[in-house]
Amino acid sequence: MSPELNAALSLCRNLPSPPAIAVRLIELAQDPETDIASAADVIALDMALSARMLRIANSPLYASRRRIENLSQALTMLGLNATLQLALGFSLSRALRDDECHAQLLDAVWRRGVLSALAARYLGEACGVRRLEELLLAGLLQDVGILALLQVRADIYPGLLGSCTDNLQLLAHERAVFDCNHAEVGAHLCEQWGLPRYLTEAIAHSEPPAAPADAFERCVALSGCIADIWLADDVDQARNNALREVNAALQLDSNRFEQVLQQVSQMLPEISALFDIPVPSPARVTFVLDHAAELIALRNLRELHDASNAHRRADDYELQARRLAEQAHLDALTGVLNRRQLEVVLEQEFGRASLAERPLSIAFIDLDDFKKINDLHGHLVGDQVLQAFANRLQGQLRGSDTVARFGGEEFVVMFPATSESTAVEVIRRVLGVIAQTPMAIVNESPLYVTFSAGVATHGAYERFTDMRDLLKAADDVLYRSKNLGRNRVIARAPTPQPTAC
Repeated sequence: MSPELNAALSLCRNLPSPPAIAVRLIELAQDPETDIASAADVIALDMALSARMLRIANSPLYASRRRIENLSQALTMLGLNATLQLALGFSLSRALRDDECHAQLLDAVWRRGVLSALAARYLGEACGVRRLEELLLAGLLQDVGILALLQVRADIYPGLLGSCTDNLQLLAHERAVFDCNHAEVGAHLCEQWGLPRYLTEAIAHSEPPAAPADAFERCVALSGCIADIWLADDVDQARNNALREVNAALQLDSNRFEQVLQQVSQMLPEISALFDIPVPSPARVTFVLDHAAELIALRNLRELHDASNAHRRADDYELQARRLAEQAHLDALTGVLNRRQLEVVLEQEFGRASLAERPLSIAFIDLDDFKKINDLHGHLVGDQVLQAFANRLQGQLRGSDTVARFGGEEFVVMFPATSESTAVEVIRRVLGVIAQTPMAIVNESPLYVTFSAGVATHGAYERFTDMRDLLKAADDVLYRSKNLGRNRVIARAPTPQPTAC
């Protein structure tokens, strides 16, 4: 970078800069003590950003069995890392498009950014890079240096940018005029903003002559050539060029490359709407992708004739599904939160309840005589009962309540800002519904179940040291409920209890 341009970047008062929300998100992303609650407090300050996070949690990019109805559920489902990266991307993209003088040029930059974001994410998924949300953000912002050049060299850069027919030509002209390219300028700008180092490095190495240092940076650097398939006049040449570069850098074969293109195409309408950046798909691109999908289908049909290949593929899918189930937040069988994620969410809600001095109620539920169902009818019927019970239980609760499978036939329901009496009333009502609803049909006969439950509340009758003490209290009450004959809901508070539902 020339000294003159470096000085101009340092002195320019009109450079785009992150808004207050983005600045706070950057701080949170670099703080190892950050939790979901902190991120939620910041995101909730911006209604538009909150709405986008809710929409993306319900989008096909993060498909869930349960409809996400509020910000707390959305952030819990996404997880802390995805929350920070996605929120930062939404916040920055919205703020950095506000330039009426160069609106047409900026639209073109952000169209490429959205395409690059999807391409980087799905390339990373195809080659096993785990930091998918970081890839989405890096792909989106890799051309941020163009925004800076539009400001500091408004005399010549808009004309230069508008005259170039492709990215390679733009890089050559930038090098000739400024002795650097927009990737180097973008990295310099991101460093000034204090963005995470991985993002600065990925942007710096996204264009030649820089060499990407690892698979993450290679995915970002290659995302632009995939974006060009949608943007170039000659779609076939752009596709062939992208395939050649992706194969050389990531060793993805043509089959996996076409799958990446299909994933980008399928998610493009959704992500374009989320970022408010329409990206049309030209007819030639649609034809190329449809043809590729047809070839993939034909290859798959041929593979199905090979029994050994089919068996090996099934084993691979089963192993992959098992790994995903172990890593995911949801219980693989029932679709509700698993125990590990329950502890994360409960600890956050416990802290919020203590800080706000509001009650937090927990119901510990255990299906009655569940072992007999497995012994009499087999584990497949037992699994069917657990699935039906979890679905029915979740359907009877409010959107703010959280259901988790604690283990086996044990479930936990968390009621934020809810008194013990209200939680007991809700669980008793659920018990009445469950007891009258068949959970399975066995030999043409309905199979009914009941459950026992114990309810404990933090912040009313007593205050607990931490969420584990609260869980143990509810578990102790559950034990008392089962000793009294099962099929009942008992509260920890010393109030008169009914005998059974």
